[in-house]
Amino acid sequence: MEKKNLNRREFLSCGAMIGAAGLVAPAILTGCANENKQTPLRQEGEYYVPELPDKAVEGRELKVGVVGCGGRGSGAVINLLDAADGITVTALGDVFQDRVEGLRQKLINERKQEVPAEACFVGFDAYQKVIDSGVDMVIIATPPVFRPVHFQYATEKGIHSFLEKPIAVDPKGYRTIMAAAKQAQAKGLSVVTGTQRHHQRCYVEAFKKIQEGIIGEITGGNVYWNQGMLWYRERQPEWTDMEWNIRDWVNWKWLSGDHIVEQHVHNIDVFLWMTGMHPVSATSFGARHRRITGDQYDMFSTDFTFENGIHLHSQCRQIDGCSTNVSEFVQGTKGSWWSATNEIKDLQGNVIWKYDDAAAGEAFKQHDPYVLEHVDWVNHIRKGTAHEEASECATSCMAAIMARESAYTGATTTWDEVSQSALDYMPETLELGPMPLDQYTVAVPGTGK
Repeated sequence: MEKKNLNRREFLSCGAMIGAAGLVAPAILTGCANENKQTPLRQEGEYYVPELPDKAVEGRELKVGVVGCGGRGSGAVINLLDAADGITVTALGDVFQDRVEGLRQKLINERKQEVPAEACFVGFDAYQKVIDSGVDMVIIATPPVFRPVHFQYATEKGIHSFLEKPIAVDPKGYRTIMAAAKQAQAKGLSVVTGTQRHHQRCYVEAFKKIQEGIIGEITGGNVYWNQGMLWYRERQPEWTDMEWNIRDWVNWKWLSGDHIVEQHVHNIDVFLWMTGMHPVSATSFGARHRRITGDQYDMFSTDFTFENGIHLHSQCRQIDGCSTNVSEFVQGTKGSWWSATNEIKDLQGNVIWKYDDAAAGEAFKQHDPYVLEHVDWVNHIRKGTAHEEASECATSCMAAIMARESAYTGATTTWDEVSQSALDYMPETLELGPMPLDQYTVAVPGTGK
């Protein structure tokens, strides 16, 4: 391949054009970045690229309900109100009264919106009452194990859904999501999930370039979410077993799916999104060294194999005092992309494309992907165009579940066997009372003395 040498001025000029072109004219970017003819991974029109204006289009007034009023539910509804005008929060639901009241007061204080007391629901059936209250759209941000059932109910009722990730923690939940997603498509609903990288400007531009073929055929990659320990809740004397579990949900595998599913799914999802594939097998290991509550691991390392023989290495850790890394790296036959620098390099290490933050800053005011995902959600609802992200997100969740089960058992798992498994994390009884906590133990792989 003939290498084009650029002096510094030419490179900066090209970089500026790349940034602007990535935002407004991809054809110009292609010409600047790579003079050789590219073979697209997928043809334009075969993959979805969201429109990302600063704010959603004006249109009919919309009523939204929130199911799950904790930190993420509270954050998501504020993101929605930032994303669009003409949105009224009309119903709130949670298992706990204090969570409902906390979000209710937040909306009064920050947005001058007051949800009537009669539209605030508490209990395990609160999701049904919120969805049945006359809302047009619902934010589902409960602990992840509940999301498949909540999405299924919302879809049956014809309600547009925003599902915080992960949207499944076990194979039964995955299959529930996939069935509901088909129903949502048939009903013309708009369903957006909390995999916000799909609405993050720099990721979207990199996704477009990779689909256009700038790095060639995908040959492998690495994805990481290594950080310090997350929060936990020490048990209070007045809490029942169930209440403690739910308030400390991020540390219990039945509620969160373990952190490879709850958090690292973001990074796994990016690789699956960029490549359009899902893994066929996983060999994984993990361990628990530092966690204080719950029954989860602190770390996982996974070798995913795909149908065409390529491998993805996945790594996640939640331990204080260790090196950190939250990023994705995709290698191709012509070059590579790394999310940490928002750069694409050729095989000689030359930068051939870079997302231009300065140009993006001039072109747009809104850059928060947590807001932009709601812009996209509302745009589809108001334009009457069906859009469904649940099946794609569920596929990424299933990959993470497959890796988790490999680590727990010590066995290589396959997509077919795990996706069809009867594994179901939902307890038989949902009530704020005692639980058989002795059944919630840390997995020990393999056999030994």
